[in-house]
Amino acid sequence: MSGNPLDLRPWLAQVEKLGELREVRGADWNLELGAISELNVKKDAPPALLFDEIKGYPKGFRVLTCSTSSPARLSSILRLPVQATHQGLVETLRGKPAQWQAQAPKYDPIVATTGAVLENVQSEPDVLAFPSPCWHEMDGGRYIGTGCSVVTRDLDSDWVNVGTYRAQVLDSKHVAVDMVPGKHGRIQYEKHKKAGKRFAMAIVLGSDPLGYLISGIEIPFGMCEWNYIGAILGEPVAVLKGEVTGLPFPAASEIVLEGFVEPNDERTEGPFGEFHGYYPGKAGTAPCMTVSRVHYRDNPILMGSPPAKPPNDYSYSKAVMRSALLHDALVASGLSEVKAVWAHEIGGARMFNVVAIRQRYAGHSRQAGHLLSQCGVGAYMSRYSVVVDDDIDPSNLHEVMWAVATRTDPAVDIDIIRRGMGSKNDPMYVAYGSDTPWTSKAVIDACRPWDHLHDFPAVAEASKDLQEKTRAKWKDLL
Repeated sequence: MSGNPLDLRPWLAQVEKLGELREVRGADWNLELGAISELNVKKDAPPALLFDEIKGYPKGFRVLTCSTSSPARLSSILRLPVQATHQGLVETLRGKPAQWQAQAPKYDPIVATTGAVLENVQSEPDVLAFPSPCWHEMDGGRYIGTGCSVVTRDLDSDWVNVGTYRAQVLDSKHVAVDMVPGKHGRIQYEKHKKAGKRFAMAIVLGSDPLGYLISGIEIPFGMCEWNYIGAILGEPVAVLKGEVTGLPFPAASEIVLEGFVEPNDERTEGPFGEFHGYYPGKAGTAPCMTVSRVHYRDNPILMGSPPAKPPNDYSYSKAVMRSALLHDALVASGLSEVKAVWAHEIGGARMFNVVAIRQRYAGHSRQAGHLLSQCGVGAYMSRYSVVVDDDIDPSNLHEVMWAVATRTDPAVDIDIIRRGMGSKNDPMYVAYGSDTPWTSKAVIDACRPWDHLHDFPAVAEASKDLQEKTRAKWKDLL
């Protein structure tokens, strides 16, 4: 792709050439746009959706959803060779995050003097000028920020953080930004709050999806996401320094809000859905940003990526990223013969994970399950960890559950770990019985029993080789 780094439009042109973009005209921002996106992503091969002529808004004020929901689109976003399969993408991605992290310090963003996002500037902000959707019936309001990147700066250093935090429209000049406790942006905010100082924010509401994809994952404390993204691109991100905040945001951004959270200005926010598909609670409070400037391109595109019952708008990207990280973590632990890993979307890429191995010794499968459940990448909210033989595709839930149904004895093949690492964000937290977020975890060994490999019944299906030959010969039919 050509053009400035993190420019959404060259990426859209590439996706259109891949046949993975669909334009939708005339949808209502109130619930309809969200419902269309939600139903779309549940299809086998969901395209990205570009909404235009949205009810109550002029033509050209657009919303993009479902941007990361296919192997081809996600591989293009990550600047990898375009992949057609889940496992091909995971294999291509393995090892890359560690490389990008190592290279990131070499890719400081470069400051530009001009950029497309300066085509329009509102000094009297009106965030309601953009078609922020009300995504679901029980949402607390309209959310302008879902596939967004929130830029903030540390109080004690020059560290700039970029995080994906949801942003709810309160009125024409105020948005509430839900920054989860413990996240880097929240840590920076709490420092300012304690010191009684206003907290600067710049919210990027549209760019190449790589922006919000990376600002939504865990990278090391103190590292700037613009550097990490530069390592993926192989070139520095061109940024502008905000007119009122001085914060860096991509020069090719679609829409950027600049402003400040005044000391102790926290307002009602939510409720809103979470990655696991539930509303975790009632409305809460969140830092309120008073918008000072709005910058936007001609015919701006708002990036939408709301959480919902999986599969949701971004669950596929999380599944791929976490599957690659889990695979690398298992290999780094010394576990041998790891053939494939999949962090299922149904568990928000955290709560139902599967590893396929080729068994080499007694206890191998049980070792794999416990490592999958407890490794650093996998421990948080890992409710079910399943181990299968290498004839099972771990990303195919039908095959996985067939193995669970036919290769396990529940009395001996399910290990329960008590008081494991949970979360107050878990929908089952209401039943924990303690304010401490402990949770039990199950390791399911769905491999053929090691001591019966020689006499375990054969599978009644065509061989893999015969299946491939048949598909090739009868491709029009199959």
